[in-house]
Amino acid sequence: MERPLGASLEARTSVSPDTPPGPASPDDRPAAGPSKPPSGPDPRPSTAPSGPEPRPLPGPPGRRARDIRLLWTANAADALGTQASGVVLPLLLLGLGHSPAVVGLIAGVSTAAGLVTGPLAAVPADRGARKKVMFWSAVVSSLAMASVALAVADGSPALPHLLGAVLVERFSTACYEAASRGTVALIAAPADVPRVVAGLEAGGQGALVLGPALGGALFQVSRFLPFVVDALSYAVAAVCVRAIRADLAAPGDHVRDRPGVPGPSAGSARAGAHPRALVAGIAAGYTLVRDSALLRLVLVWTTTVSGVLTALYYGAVFTLQEGGHRAAPMGLVLAASGAAGLLGSLTAPRLARRVRPGRALVSVSWLMVPLAAGLAAATGPWAYGALFAAFCLIMPLATVILQSRAIQATPRHLQARAGAVLATAAGGAAALAPALAGLLAAPAGAAVPTGGCAVLLAVLACWTTAKAGRSLAPGRAA
Repeated sequence: MERPLGASLEARTSVSPDTPPGPASPDDRPAAGPSKPPSGPDPRPSTAPSGPEPRPLPGPPGRRARDIRLLWTANAADALGTQASGVVLPLLLLGLGHSPAVVGLIAGVSTAAGLVTGPLAAVPADRGARKKVMFWSAVVSSLAMASVALAVADGSPALPHLLGAVLVERFSTACYEAASRGTVALIAAPADVPRVVAGLEAGGQGALVLGPALGGALFQVSRFLPFVVDALSYAVAAVCVRAIRADLAAPGDHVRDRPGVPGPSAGSARAGAHPRALVAGIAAGYTLVRDSALLRLVLVWTTTVSGVLTALYYGAVFTLQEGGHRAAPMGLVLAASGAAGLLGSLTAPRLARRVRPGRALVSVSWLMVPLAAGLAAATGPWAYGALFAAFCLIMPLATVILQSRAIQATPRHLQARAGAVLATAAGGAAALAPALAGLLAAPAGAAVPTGGCAVLLAVLACWTTAKAGRSLAPGRAA
């Protein structure tokens, strides 16, 4: 149950597992999961683990197309339910008499729980349990939200119940996201990956437009209805995952994590549960990212942009609040950014085929600089809505490119773990950004953190200009 604002802006840049985050590439493909920009060629010989030779995708094209539609449906349903319930959860807590501090505490704890759980769940996913983890995570999340709906319908739910259910749902969702990384590479033909990633992105953007409005309308009818929708959305996701015919096991899932080091056998779930084996499994993803110049650039780019977009959003919140505006203007910003992101997601695959990936990434990086500078000078909701919409219009192109290159650079049996490293870094930056923006805005005004974000994006654009061309060259791998 993620926050609808900063979280949704940040999701556009992250290498999303299904996703996705997301805050396009030519013919190279991304793994479902956090987006990963590439970096300049590494002069040293790579020590990153190399996966086994990819095997042909199972099943005929018709079966793969069916699996892709199921994945799209699961992602869109999940996102719609999350947005519908996430937008009203703070309202529910405040309506029950809890303070804003309690609301913030629950949001912070649930975010931290997701960041901790993701890397742990990535290990069994990469070792052959991807489909089981996705299915049971969706089932548990559905039950957790159903318990919230029942408690709210019954009267005044207890705070420990709400906190426990939110934490269970966040843990389960983090497991689902971690396991889903790499799914696109396992069910889509290479030439189809950008289109599949863009479809996942479009589903998330459509949910961002419809979800908050649906949740708010249902909340007005009855407070428990948005949580019913969220529970049903997880149930739909579970049914879709179970219906996918591909087993979602990568060719090297049961082989090894590092060259020369035997990994757990196909049926050895207990080996993966051993603490030392778990630590070694998590470390394999970190090692891959550390030793790959391409994935290091992905890490720096997505982490920086995720933190910056979240800080810019909260800077807008602070400025509008100082100007006496209420929640409606922020709804305008959210709706405008969601609609622009949907349009950008639908056009990204075609643009990715026509523009060289290095040039596209550099262009997006530099275009973000004047947009951030404009946010530093903006004061009204219409200006904020237009500028954030512009951000979200251009971001899907970079997301598809980076996800595609990241998939190409990551062995299939390490995609969940490498994706967890990238997602944790981007999520951590997005979690810290509001606090830093608030600390800077308190003494000097909201324009200070926003101006700092523009400078940081300019530095990132310079670095991307130096690195992107060679890193995104065809054939570049980890």
